[in-house]
Amino acid sequence: MAYIFIFGCFLLLGVASSLAARVGYRGTVCDRSDGYEVSAEVKSDPALRKRANGLVAFWCTGAAALSFAALVPIGSVVLSGGGKSVSTWGLVVFALYGLAVVTLGAYPFEKIKHLGRPAER
Repeated sequence: MAYIFIFGCFLLLGVASSLAARVGYRGTVCDRSDGYEVSAEVKSDPALRKRANGLVAFWCTGAAALSFAALVPIGSVVLSGGGKSVSTWGLVVFALYGLAVVTLGAYPFEKIKHLGRPAER
C-alpha cells in the first residue's frame, strides 16, 4: 500500500511540474489568469517576462522528468505483486529524491520573486 502511495505522489508531482512547464513554454507565466503571482516590474518589462517564462519552463521540465523517472523503479515494485520490496534505506533515498525534485520545481518561483530587484550588497 505504501508503494502505491509513493507511486501516486511522484505521478502527481510529475503532472504538476509538466503543467507548470507548459505555462512557461506558452509564455503566460505573468498572465494573471493562466500564470502565477509576479511583481508589477516583471509584468511590465519584456526582458524580465521572458526570463520568468524561461525559468519556469526549464526548471519545471527538469522536475517533471526526474519525477517521471522515479516511477520506473517504484512501478516495478508495485507491479511485482509483492515479489519485490524496498529496504528502509531505499525508502529514505526515495524521500530525499522527492525532496530534491520538489526543490528543483520550486526554484524558479522563488527566483521570479527576486527578478528586477537590485542586488543587495
